[in-house]
Amino acid sequence: MGKRQHQKDKMYLTYTEWTTLYGGKRSGTAVEEDTTFKRLPFDHCCLCLQPFDQAYCDGDGNIFELQAIIDFIKKYKINPVTGKKIDVKGLVKLNFFKNANDDYHCPVLFKPFTKNSHIVAIKTSGNVYCYEAVEQLNIKGKNWKDLINDTAFTRSDIITIQDPNNLAKFNISTFHHVKNNLRVETEEEIAMKKDPHARLKSVSAETKDILQELEREYKAPEVKENKKEVADKFNAAHYSTGMVAASFTSTAMVPETKHEAAIICEDEVKYERVKKKGGISLQYLCMIRIFTLG
Repeated sequence: MGKRQHQKDKMYLTYTEWTTLYGGKRSGTAVEEDTTFKRLPFDHCCLCLQPFDQAYCDGDGNIFELQAIIDFIKKYKINPVTGKKIDVKGLVKLNFFKNANDDYHCPVLFKPFTKNSHIVAIKTSGNVYCYEAVEQLNIKGKNWKDLINDTAFTRSDIITIQDPNNLAKFNISTFHHVKNNLRVETEEEIAMKKDPHARLKSVSAETKDILQELEREYKAPEVKENKKEVADKFNAAHYSTGMVAASFTSTAMVPETKHEAAIICEDEVKYERVKKKGGISLQYLCMIRIFTLG
């Protein structure tokens, strides 16, 4: 910063100096926080987005409800999160443990699982632990047996359920079935399509009575079929109806691609077939009454 009156080096920090040289607010071109991030809790199914009862996971640690994932795989044959092909046999059943407060926790260190916990599962046994217990008692001690039932496993059998440093896998907006709107209809939704009364569960009693009375008294109107007259060998004209040309030149008409013979009026056909002369006899009956005035 200068001290002279007419030099460019001012006694204060200019806007350009503050933003480019000495920190300050970053420009709008900087990487901004992803506003579309919607986190799924670790105890929720990645498919139905509801808390799970029977938890199964894939090799990436994505957890699914058993019945939901079976129905989805039967219909689409793909992983609902990644979009890759998957088989039901490749899923691993998870065994979560709960404490006295009915919260999921580590059965070894008894630490409750939170959204910031590092949670892992053993593929061969399905038991779920916090990563700290597996790291201290298995990895560092080179004890490759499950901490609950001594089931043997390898390092590659450790599946990461939740890593607080990598939460991108819990972003709902990146799930394949969410982006492509893939879903399996429930039994209630199928019943609603077949039976319209299934939609009337929340209506009032008065509305139900009105609908029942309407069903008893309603009569569908008779549908009259308009039979199209077809030309035969008697009334067929030697020229067409002109509908092909009319539909070709007018966008308001239904397109026609077949020429049809015009139909001659019935009276014209009838008089053309009269070959003999006919006579008409007219009889006039006159009655004369003479009224005399007496």
